[in-house]
Amino acid sequence: MTASADIQAGRLRPDDYVENFNDVHPPLDRKRAVIEASRCYYCYDAPCVEACPTGIDIPSFIRKIATDNVKGSAVDILSENIMGGACARVCPTEILCEGECVRNTQEEKPVKIGELQRFATDRLFESGAEVFERAPSSGKTVAVVGGGPAGLSAAHRLSMLGHDVVVFEARDKVGGLNEYGIAAYKVPHDFAQREVEFILSLGGIELRCGEAIGKDFSLSDLRRDYDAVFLSMGMAGVNALGLENEDLAGVVDAVDYIAELRQSGDLSKLPVGRKVVVIGGGNTAIDIAVQTRRLGAEDVTLVYRRGKENMNATWHEQDFAQLNGVKIKHWAQPARLIGKDGQVKEIEFEYTQLDDNGRLMGTGDHFTLLVDQVFKAIGQTFVPTPLVNGSADVLELNGGRIAVNEDRQTSLPDVWAGGDCVTGDDLTVVAVQDGKVAAAAIDRKLRS
Repeated sequence: MTASADIQAGRLRPDDYVENFNDVHPPLDRKRAVIEASRCYYCYDAPCVEACPTGIDIPSFIRKIATDNVKGSAVDILSENIMGGACARVCPTEILCEGECVRNTQEEKPVKIGELQRFATDRLFESGAEVFERAPSSGKTVAVVGGGPAGLSAAHRLSMLGHDVVVFEARDKVGGLNEYGIAAYKVPHDFAQREVEFILSLGGIELRCGEAIGKDFSLSDLRRDYDAVFLSMGMAGVNALGLENEDLAGVVDAVDYIAELRQSGDLSKLPVGRKVVVIGGGNTAIDIAVQTRRLGAEDVTLVYRRGKENMNATWHEQDFAQLNGVKIKHWAQPARLIGKDGQVKEIEFEYTQLDDNGRLMGTGDHFTLLVDQVFKAIGQTFVPTPLVNGSADVLELNGGRIAVNEDRQTSLPDVWAGGDCVTGDDLTVVAVQDGKVAAAAIDRKLRS
């Protein structure tokens, strides 16, 4: 990573890095978990269940915590969402289950469903208990391309159903978004890999890391060698600003920086600017803004082209960023990058507004911010090229992503797909559900 006089590593004391990247939400202890569980009304027709993409029986798992059946609670969770531990940490519960909780009123706060889910799953992981078993072997094999949440979810469910699974992952580790793309303070202490170990402990899942579709094998190869294929490659492309001088030193893709941060063994060696500007309005923009602040950046400004209510990041994430010293500026779009000696020094923005038809437009008024680092966090794109490299098989696309039906089956009868390469939702819980639904459909097909 490029360093200059204003982009340096080691801005903080060693203890500061530990504190800043420790668990942002300390877990509930047993006493507090039981008290919180007792707040649940255990609704028969619970709206929180409808709001959960994976359909976890939330009243059931909470009741089991209240009656000290924590293992049973964890089984309820993991039976529907095998990555329930990660989702308890990273899901936007404020707009999903907790947002629909009947206690979520002006007078009351919702039941802390996410924290209770974490309490149950953490206790199970700590106990080392085995809770899932494989069905007798079906003699069938399934290839899973991509070891992120969708791929791991599909692999685990397929293995439970008796199929042998091979997971191909282009990177050195599986885990996908949970391992490489989420703020370190949300999933600290190598939790993502501990969860992967739990998933793999079922057996019947072979990992092949460092092998990429379109490079080491083709889709045609997989269709020839396996009984079914599940694609879950995520979104490998990063949107560009489309400005001159975008190649200046100090102009960085937020996704790449977060991945480097997550894999760093020593955060004090990670260079960060004094004055940082983040462009974007989603979870990645919030995560990079807060993390650079926690790495020692003195001034971090997040700039978004529309209003607060239009940001993809939830109100909770926006508030969290501001509590961490991040300034958020709305209604402005980048217009020009200004450098000196190959290094970005300023960024010019144009104020924006909506025209009479509700379309975004520039106002012609500008302002400039001094900057050492500019982080681009304006979205990712699915790159279909690896699917056609060396393959005669063509998948139908829809809106730039893989087209699927309700079973996550693609236009090819033996190929299914899920996760961001299909939805682009950038949510672990949605990806897990895709993998689960696809696995059930693949199983039906293989047994028909």
